[in-house]
Formats: sequence, structure tokens, C-alpha cells
Amino acid sequence: MWRNIASNALTLFIVLLVVIGGVIGWGKREYSAQGPLTEAICLKVESGSNFSRVSDKLEAEGAITSPAIFRMGADYSGKSTQLKAGSFLVEEGASMEEIIDVVTRGGASTCGTEVVYRVGVNASEYQVRELDPATQDFRTVAEFAPDEEIPAAYTRVRAEADTRFRVAIAEGATSWQIVDALRKAEFLTGDVEEIPAEGTLAPDSYEMRPGDEISGVITRMEAAQSARIASAWDDRASDLPYDTPEEALIMASIVEKETGVAEERPQVASVFINRLNQGMRLQTDPTVIYGITNGQGVLGRGLRQSELRAETPYNTYVIDGMPPTPIANPGEAAIRAALNPASTDYLFFVADGTGGHAFAETLEEHNRNVARWREIEAERAENQ
Repeated sequence: MWRNIASNALTLFIVLLVVIGGVIGWGKREYSAQGPLTEAICLKVESGSNFSRVSDKLEAEGAITSPAIFRMGADYSGKSTQLKAGSFLVEEGASMEEIIDVVTRGGASTCGTEVVYRVGVNASEYQVRELDPATQDFRTVAEFAPDEEIPAAYTRVRAEADTRFRVAIAEGATSWQIVDALRKAEFLTGDVEEIPAEGTLAPDSYEMRPGDEISGVITRMEAAQSARIASAWDDRASDLPYDTPEEALIMASIVEKETGVAEERPQVASVFINRLNQGMRLQTDPTVIYGITNGQGVLGRGLRQSELRAETPYNTYVIDGMPPTPIANPGEAAIRAALNPASTDYLFFVADGTGGHAFAETLEEHNRNVARWREIEAERAENQ
């Protein structure tokens, strides 16, 4: 009898092991299998939350099939204590394993609300934007200038811990414009004693936190620009008409201010380099304008003939060679165009009416392009 009991107990134990093994195997498959989400969602994890609350929220959103398996997966993967606060994008069909990786990885929130402070050449503005997780497109909910009344939408998101803040610097903004705009940024603190040297700040998008020091932001921009010019200088073409990275930066700033069409930058750079190589004056309006404004704002009108004739260090209609400093902060593409220009014989260019330019090798060809541009200007004036 005892032998039968022992045999039955052993059989039952084996069956239990098989069942437990099957359950564990099923749980592992469920944990790593494609999830039930049919549309991406933005999961907000509050500060001080835990995996129990997160799993309940995910089940309510239809993102997981089993809160218990989700929590056990966090335990067995050693991530149960690594939950991060923030707003996280959970993709369509994300597995429980993938979701746990998203909410424990750290870093900036990947969805939700962001405040973008855009520093432009003509003006600066705040944009409050919310990500639609289904389309992954941002929807602008508020826009306002630094000197305008702060809207309620900004006040609301300003107080939320998971709101992302970015400062986006436009290519071609001057150092004075950038510092002036940062001083007006409500979420930044402190100041800088001196305006950084022209051309030394990298136009880009920078993640911020409310309370960050302006001086720290400037340091990041300077480091990024220094790295860009160093890398481009190492990869430069041969036989360029300048001997130092600083001179290349001056050329890059001129290229930046002369065209907003990305694919034109190497051709524009080739025009000025060809002129330097042939001993011709650069004759570029943006340098003259910089000599008038010193980079402090925009001129807001056309150049006068007296200004084109005036002898200033930045009037390239009068001086030979390049001006003494950059005239703006060029982006990486303009820097690389200045150091790897297109191989052309162009010596002239003028607007072509499409937003780009018509290039020419001879003065005769250039004069025809100028005449065509004057016709376009006249037609537009008549239609206004």
C-alpha cells in the first residue's frame, strides 16, 4: 500500500512539475509576445508610483493582458525598483517586456507635452505642443512671444514634472540675438557677463530643465560648435583660400546668411571661394548689414547706396577679402559647405523667384539673371 501511495505521490508531483513548467512557459510567452494595443498610447507615470499602479493603468488602457505577469516580469528581470516618472510612448502591439524597458530606461519623456522656445533670426516665441501618440504628430496648443501675456496652457504644463523643455536655435541667429532671447526665457535663470564671440554658438535643439543656468546653456552651445568646426576642418578640401578654422567660420556665416536653401550652400560657398581666389571682392549684402547692426536685431529695410559705399570692416563692397569676424552663427551644413564647396566656375548669383538663386559664370550671364529677377519683382508688385 505504501508503495502505491508513494508511486501515486511521485506521479502527482511529476504532473505538478509539468503543469508548473507549462504555466511558467506560457507566462514567458505572454510576457514577450506582441501586446493587444491597436493604437499607440502615452503612458504617464506619476512621481512615487509603483508597478502595481502602472500595471492597473496599462490594463485599463488595453495595453497588457495580465497585470500579474507584468509585475512578475518586472521582478524577474530585476527592474521592479527602476520605474521612472514621466510620460512614455507605448507603441502599438508593444509586449509587456518592451513596456517595462520603456518605463525603466530613464532619460527624457518620450511623449506628452513639450515647451519649445524657438530663437529665430527675426523673433523668438514659445510653443506648447502635445504629442498625439496615435499619429506621433505634435499639436500646438499655445504660441506666444516672450513679452506677451503668458497663456493658461503654459502655466498648466509649466507645473507638470514630466513636461519637456527645449530651446531651438535657428541657423543664422547672431550671438547677441541668442543671448537676448535666453535672457527672456522664463524657465532659465542667471545671466552671462559677455556676449560670446560671433559664430561660436551651435544652432541646434537643446533639452533643458526649468531652473537651468543661461551660462550652462551657452557653454553647451560653444562646445557643440567647437566640435563641429574641428570635425569639418579635419575633413576639409585642399587648396582653400583660408588658413584657419576661424576664417572658415567667417565664410560659413556668410554662406548661412546668403541662402536658406540647403542644397545651394555648396554652390554659394563656391562663388565666394572663386571670388577670393581671383582677387575679387565678395560684395555680399549680409556683411554690410552686420556692420550696421552689429548683429543686434534685424535692419528691417533695404540697404542705402551710402551704406554700400561706406568704408567699414564689414563692407565687402569696399574691403578686400573677408570681414574680420563671422556675421552670425552658422549651422553644421554651412560649415561643411565652406570647407567642402562645390566645384564650379560660378562668380555670381541672384535670387530666381523660387526662394533659391540663379548662378552665373560670367557678368553677361549674371546681368540677364538680374534682369529676370527685376521682372519678377515688378510682376509681384503689380499683383499686390
